[in-house]
Amino acid sequence: MDGPALVSFPLPMLTALLCSVLAILVWRLELGPVRANALFSAFFAVGAVSSYFVALRFGYGFDALIPLQRSLPLFLAPFLYLGFVSMTVEKRDLVRLLLVHLGAPVVALGLIGLLTEDPGVFDWLISISYAVYAFALYRVWRKGPDALIFARVDTTRSLSNWILRGIGFLVFLLVLDTAIALDFALNRGSNAVSLISYGAVPLILLLLAALVTLPLMVSRSRTAAQPVPEAGTEDAALEARLRKLMEEHQLFLEADLTVQRLARRLHLPARSLSAAINRTQGSNMSQYVNTFRLVHAARLLVESKDSVARIAEQSGFMTRSNFYREFQRVYGQSPKEYRLSTGPRQEAEQEADRTGSGQG
Repeated sequence: MDGPALVSFPLPMLTALLCSVLAILVWRLELGPVRANALFSAFFAVGAVSSYFVALRFGYGFDALIPLQRSLPLFLAPFLYLGFVSMTVEKRDLVRLLLVHLGAPVVALGLIGLLTEDPGVFDWLISISYAVYAFALYRVWRKGPDALIFARVDTTRSLSNWILRGIGFLVFLLVLDTAIALDFALNRGSNAVSLISYGAVPLILLLLAALVTLPLMVSRSRTAAQPVPEAGTEDAALEARLRKLMEEHQLFLEADLTVQRLARRLHLPARSLSAAINRTQGSNMSQYVNTFRLVHAARLLVESKDSVARIAEQSGFMTRSNFYREFQRVYGQSPKEYRLSTGPRQEAEQEADRTGSGQG
């Protein structure tokens, strides 16, 4: 029996559908800068169109769009890389990076068209692109969550984890596309349909996993303990200035607060501020900001009768799940348990104060 056929319903069609849904979903996520949403949406949109063309070519024998089908994957890795980098650099610097990283594939395609007629060159160029950008993303990841200075502070750690997933995704595409390129080079593509079919299955699973977990990204935070670096007097002074700014203006109540916004208020480089908080507090900016939000929420739980969901929103938390998780981590009990245990105690203290005043 021959390898799996793509004719009845090409699996790349399902890949295209999932990528289209993810492009819309990513656009709606609260990541911080809109430019990041646009670039990630472009990444999935390119994936959707590329998969659609693959399905037309290998599933239905439609060859008219082969040049586009071979060219589009060259833009896939750059869009993914630029999406993460857009949260680490100023907008004016991003424009230069866009010209470089999106212009390079255009120049490469032009040179290939002029210098060779070998279609296999496209396949190897795509594989090289995946390898180069996987390494580039690794370099971004090594800088840590606080390098994502334009992202919302409560999403930086989740986004850092997604960089690793992006690297894994590019490595998978690298292996798959290299196998297909080798097949075309050695066997004139006789096994291409089978490779595409077998490769589409894990790809679809990866996309389904992303579809399920991406909506939860903005509410995830990992709080692994880290050694506290040695802090100096300058770091302590910076932390004191930030604390004063937070307390006087209650900036922590802004759900879309970013490290860059805080740094600008203090006229400091964002990375200097993040480093000072890390050295003085032993935590990242997300955890630092959440301490102010939690204190505010704890006070509201005792002093007001608003619902827990309403208090979470009033305290600057984007999602209730993140609020519950952070509250449990810091106070050792849920918000409802805290309200029940603290309310009667405060009433008793107030009654004691009134009794004492009456006797006086």
